[in-house]
Amino acid sequence: MFERFTRDKRARDETAIRLENISVRYRVPHERYATLKEHTIRLLQRRVQYDDFLALREVSMTMRRGEVVGIIGRNGAGKSTLLKVIGRVLRPTRGRVLIRGRVAPLLEFGAGFHPELTGRENIFLNGAILGFSRAQMQAKFDRIVDFAELRDFIDAPLRTYSSGMVARLGFAVATDIEPDVLIIDEVLSVGDAAFQLKSAERIQSFRATDATILLVSHNLASVEAMCDRAIWLERGQIVAEGAASSVVRQYRGDDTRAEAKRLAEITKPAPTQRWGTGRIEIVAVRLKNARGEAATIFETGEALILEMDYHAHDAVSSPIFGMAIHRQDGVQITGPNTAFAGLTLPTLEGKGTVTYTVPYLPLLEGLYQVSVAALNHNDTEMFDYHDRCYSFRVINSQNRIRERFGMLTLHGEWTYTHRPANSDVAFGN
Repeated sequence: MFERFTRDKRARDETAIRLENISVRYRVPHERYATLKEHTIRLLQRRVQYDDFLALREVSMTMRRGEVVGIIGRNGAGKSTLLKVIGRVLRPTRGRVLIRGRVAPLLEFGAGFHPELTGRENIFLNGAILGFSRAQMQAKFDRIVDFAELRDFIDAPLRTYSSGMVARLGFAVATDIEPDVLIIDEVLSVGDAAFQLKSAERIQSFRATDATILLVSHNLASVEAMCDRAIWLERGQIVAEGAASSVVRQYRGDDTRAEAKRLAEITKPAPTQRWGTGRIEIVAVRLKNARGEAATIFETGEALILEMDYHAHDAVSSPIFGMAIHRQDGVQITGPNTAFAGLTLPTLEGKGTVTYTVPYLPLLEGLYQVSVAALNHNDTEMFDYHDRCYSFRVINSQNRIRERFGMLTLHGEWTYTHRPANSDVAFGN
C-alpha cells in the first residue's frame, strides 16, 4: 500500500508524491446503537447490517517536489480522507501511495496532545509521535515556545489553554520539523489574525526548501494566492486539476449554478407571505438578466429585469405596481413603483405583464429578496402582495467592483485638484 521513494537532492521537478488508483471504502451501519452492549449483542446475533461508502474512487495524481497544491471541494467530497491517506494516517482499501521524504500532517491542531499534561510535556510527547528523540526536541524547544508565544503558560496543563493557544502550540510543533511534505487541512483559519498571518508566512517559507505542500481550504482566494496547482474533488473523484486560478474558476462556476438552482427552488410564495383582496392577482414573477434569460445570480453592475404577469379579474382603473428589494436580514433597500416613476396605467382587465428594468444593478455581493405588489391608485386597497418571496444573489466573480463595504456602489467618479504649497489660492475658494 505505502512505499517510500529513495530520498535524495535531484532536480526540482522530481516526483514527491504519486497516488495510483486509490480507493477508500467505509462500512457504515444501517442503524445507530445506544450502547456497546447493544451493538455487541446485535453483532453476535448477526443482525448488524452495513452499507459500503466509497470516500475515494480510483484517485490518481502526481505532485512534484516544491509544488504547492490546493485541494478544493464541498464538504464530504473526500478531501480530508485524501490527506489522511497521503499522511499515512489511513490505509487505502485499494491502490498505491508512493512518498519521498518526511511527511508532516497538520490534519488537526492538538492531535496527539494530552489535556492533563503541561504544554512542555506535550511538546516532547508530540515530538516522539513524529519520530524525534528527546535530545532533538530539547534543541527545538525554545524555538517552538517562542513561535507559539506561550512562554508564560508552557508549564500549565493543556486543559487550561484556550483553543487558540492549543492551535499555536500544535502548529509550532508540527512545522518545526522542516518536512519534505507538509499536509495542511483547514488550519490557516484557526487562531487570531496575527497568528494566521504568521502561520501563512511560515508555510510560504517551506517553498524555499523545495517542500511539497498540500493545502485543503474552503478559502478559494487563499488557494489562488498560495497554490501552483489545484485539484477539485467531488464525491471522491477528481473533477478537475490544473492551474489554481483555472480550477478555482471552474469550481466557482459550478457553485454558482448550484446556488442558482437552489434559489429558483425556494422562490415560491408561502401562504403567510402573500395577502390582498385578489381583484388583481400577480400570477408569475420572473427575474432576468440583460440577455432575457431567467436568472437568480447577478453581477454587480449587470442589468436586472423584473417581470410581473398579472390577471385583473375585473376592471381596475389606474392601478399601481411596485417592487422592493430587501437585504437578507429584512432591511429594505429600495421600493420603486409605477406611480413614483410618473407612469399612470390605464384601466386594466384581463391578463398582461408589467416590467421593471434596472440597467445597472448597484448592489454589492450578498443575498437579497424581492417583494412585489399591486394596489389601487390612492393606496387604500392592496390587491396582491408577495412579501420577500423571490431571492437572488449578487456576486463579483470578475472583481470588476473593488468596493467591499456597505450594500451598494454609487457608481461615482473620483477626481482631485492639486494646489502646490506656495499657491496663493485660498483652500476652499
